[in-house]
Amino acid sequence: MSISQPYLLFLGDVTDPLAAKTARGIHQWRPNSCVGQLRLTDETVSLGLDEMSLQQAQELGAKTLVIGTANAGGVIPKSWQKTLIAAAEMGYEIASGMHQRLSDITPLKTLQEEGQTRLHDVRHYDGTLEVGSGKKRSGKRLLTIGTDCSVGKMFTALAIEKALQQRDVDAQFKATGQTGILVQGSGISIDAVVADFISGAVEAVSPEFTDHEWDIIEGQGSLFNPSFAGVSMGLLHGAQPDAMVLCHEVGRQHIRHLPHAKLPSIEETIAANQQAARLTNPNAKVVGICLNTSSIDEEDARELCAQWSEEYQIPVTDPVRFSVDSIIDNLLAK
Repeated sequence: MSISQPYLLFLGDVTDPLAAKTARGIHQWRPNSCVGQLRLTDETVSLGLDEMSLQQAQELGAKTLVIGTANAGGVIPKSWQKTLIAAAEMGYEIASGMHQRLSDITPLKTLQEEGQTRLHDVRHYDGTLEVGSGKKRSGKRLLTIGTDCSVGKMFTALAIEKALQQRDVDAQFKATGQTGILVQGSGISIDAVVADFISGAVEAVSPEFTDHEWDIIEGQGSLFNPSFAGVSMGLLHGAQPDAMVLCHEVGRQHIRHLPHAKLPSIEETIAANQQAARLTNPNAKVVGICLNTSSIDEEDARELCAQWSEEYQIPVTDPVRFSVDSIIDNLLAK
């Protein structure tokens, strides 16, 4: 999937700030790819970007209208469809992370068939994939892993990409989830891939390369999550990582949405991921830990990072409160 940039971010008529997290993520990590925002009402959440009409944004170079919000059920409201259709008629590409396909809207499907627009349903993947081979391929790769889902794997991967680039190391973020794809403009949503092809999909996301130094691959799920362990295992094998960074939320009591499933220890998580990853890269190693410390104050977070750095003998940080510099130092020293 390849989505043309720059974007006009469509916020619809949502009023819950959390519902706009996709648009916020795009704006945070790819601000130069955002021409402006389009809201349907004055009450709609705002990112603080310039308000644009479809015509104004197109005149400034916008190529894709991105649905930057989510709702319960992932259905595209009828109140949005007039704007989406108008954009498609103007030649915009349309990108969506909703469960409902854009092509389910008949006028959009017709406009795509006529070559007037391209529709990108990033939660779905209809392309042809091969099964993974595990064959050694050129290039260095880092994969983010976790004790659970929703612990900051995408944020960490993007923070590492940015930090490497700031040191003049040519690194590229490789997206495997819906928001990551919209941030980067390319990738494959791994949770939309049939299980047999997960590792092959990751090999396709990060194929052989010699034109840059690192691929930073966005992780998904956790080997210890009963719902998503299969996805995580496929990512480990397909990524063939040279390095891994473990993500964890401080204070989480159990696997998300599964109170009967306890969280693994840090030691268990490191050991299990290294063992699984070494099927396709015998030298795979965890090189750092990124924590979400939002449940404790900053001084306690700083002390915890220092304590765990000593305990696990690898850099530990919170990429939001602090930086990932210590992890970059360790990575580049290898």
